[in-house]
Amino acid sequence: MADTIKEKISGDSKDLEPPVKKQCRVEDSADLTDLASFQTQRILSCESRNKTLVALGSLGATDDRCLLILEKKPFEAETFDKLCTASTTLKKVFRNDVYGNYECTLASDVNAVKATVIYPASDKHIQKFETQTIHIVEETPALYTSVIQPFLEKEQLNLQWVYNILDHKSEVDRIVSEDTDPSLGFVLLPDLKWDGKDLKSLYLLAIVRLTNIKSLRDLTSDHLPLLKNLYNKCTSVIKERYDLPSSRIRAFLHYQPTFYHLHIHFTYLQYDAPGIHTERAHLLTSVINNIELLSNYYQVATLPFTLKESDKLFSVLKEKGIVD
Repeated sequence: MADTIKEKISGDSKDLEPPVKKQCRVEDSADLTDLASFQTQRILSCESRNKTLVALGSLGATDDRCLLILEKKPFEAETFDKLCTASTTLKKVFRNDVYGNYECTLASDVNAVKATVIYPASDKHIQKFETQTIHIVEETPALYTSVIQPFLEKEQLNLQWVYNILDHKSEVDRIVSEDTDPSLGFVLLPDLKWDGKDLKSLYLLAIVRLTNIKSLRDLTSDHLPLLKNLYNKCTSVIKERYDLPSSRIRAFLHYQPTFYHLHIHFTYLQYDAPGIHTERAHLLTSVINNIELLSNYYQVATLPFTLKESDKLFSVLKEKGIVD
């Protein structure tokens, strides 16, 4: 297997549940140098479009579950010359007139695979990455109030990792920018899905400092100063640091979000990032405009979201006849 990039066990996927208490733990799991200790249990997904493979297993002799996510890295134009050497071998698949098809094997130093390790992995982590049948739910305000909101309050998930970032207890070295204002402030840092280098896959996450805004549903005109401040300052920082103007940046919120503390995603517009489809992503500029038109827009609007069949909420909605 090609060399891997070590990824810190953190990010947007760590949001879901507090770790299971351990009996035996691989203490140096954050500093893995190879995958010899990974014991595969089953493959959760293998996506040809995104060139990713997700495996469920364990590390060493522990009973804790571990997720290993392998993703082929994009090519870089600056290093193209390194690909055209004797170390890059070709094996012919077929040749027809001017068309040749070959299996190409690259040298290890230009064939790195991004590896993300989530350890210990919760049920929610596993559900998130496992290929499953999904459904669209049209969430009316009445459905949100009577079913969704009570369910979310009952199933409130651990957000300690978010507070660790806001309080500078973790990931301080990854912070790209921050605003310390208690009402308008935020912390901007790379999402786990981005290696922080390849601008073609730029993906940043802005986490607001206010702790009483769970999702899009909570936003009103009272939050317009926060949303505008966040958009203006984050796009300005991205322009200054990465030379990408706001017209080349996609700023959006997920509904429903992966974790219930307001956060905004910033991606390179030409990057086909996960979660950008219309059934889940809401452009930040559109959110601001909707609230300017109607202060309580997101309290009275019907909002669609997708749901996997393995999600507990799906079972609740199915029992009530809301989904088939």
